[in-house]
Amino acid sequence: MNVNILLVAFVVCGLLGACQGGQLRKNFYRSTCPSAEEIVRNVTWNHVSSNPNLPAKLLRMHFHDCFVRGCDGSVLLNSTANNTAEKDAAPNLSLAGFNVIDDIKENVENKCPGIVSCADILALAARDSVSFQFKRSLWKVLTGRRDGTISRTREALINIPPPAFNFTQLKQRFASKNLTVHDLVVLSGSHTIGVGHCPTFSNRLYNFTGKGDQDPSLNATYAAFLKTKCPSLNDTTTTVEMDPGSSLKFDTGYYATLKQHKGLFQSDAALLTNKGAANIVQELGDNDKFFTEFAQSMVRMGAIEVLTGTSGEIRSKCWAVNSN
Repeated sequence: MNVNILLVAFVVCGLLGACQGGQLRKNFYRSTCPSAEEIVRNVTWNHVSSNPNLPAKLLRMHFHDCFVRGCDGSVLLNSTANNTAEKDAAPNLSLAGFNVIDDIKENVENKCPGIVSCADILALAARDSVSFQFKRSLWKVLTGRRDGTISRTREALINIPPPAFNFTQLKQRFASKNLTVHDLVVLSGSHTIGVGHCPTFSNRLYNFTGKGDQDPSLNATYAAFLKTKCPSLNDTTTTVEMDPGSSLKFDTGYYATLKQHKGLFQSDAALLTNKGAANIVQELGDNDKFFTEFAQSMVRMGAIEVLTGTSGEIRSKCWAVNSN
């Protein structure tokens, strides 16, 4: 990857103004828990070897974590009697893989109790799960995040970009996290793996403008196929591959599909409605270009509003804040 990772860390923290109390850096646990990243990778790969759907799930969980209160592991917290957490917000009800994060945390705690944050574990596990296919790390994960203690369902609803967003809305939401249009298009490439539930796109098939119509920007043949998968607006359980025929392989297939007007979500199709974004879509069809750019955008996203130094805490269990 043609990027000085440490320099990127300083630049990103400077841009965001949110690396509170310190900086993220490579090998943050080198002296305090030298085997931390190896443990995360081994446990993650063990899970992915028996569940090839896991990379898409952990990558999505990492995105949803970073877009709400920054990459602080707040998406991992369970609701309590007095608080409904992010995990129970509508956009997060289909998240999965929490058990994997808990398993990794238990293994890390057995080796180095109270040292490694859940926020870092999630960032590393997202990278390692996607990297399993290649048996090498696809991007550098800077570490040193600390865990947040607040998780509110309302904030998830406000901050996570929904699949029906148009380009202007997407641009504004990403800009609010100090991410560029370039980051938007690059990170959308994560839709090369995973599935979408019918309710997230079926309005494009049956009621796009509220008049029982179909989204005219959607490839007609593809729309007909999707209607066989999601026969009505009432189907809430069926899933469809986001990158048809290649949903378990992390590659540039998403961009080829998008150029054929077969992007599953309205937010995918939106990338073609802006000339600059559409040009980036064209460029990212190149495998090497996509992998290089994705690595850099993941570093930027992974630094959103992070807690470092003495901010936050290091949770003992990823699903609960520490008791005082």
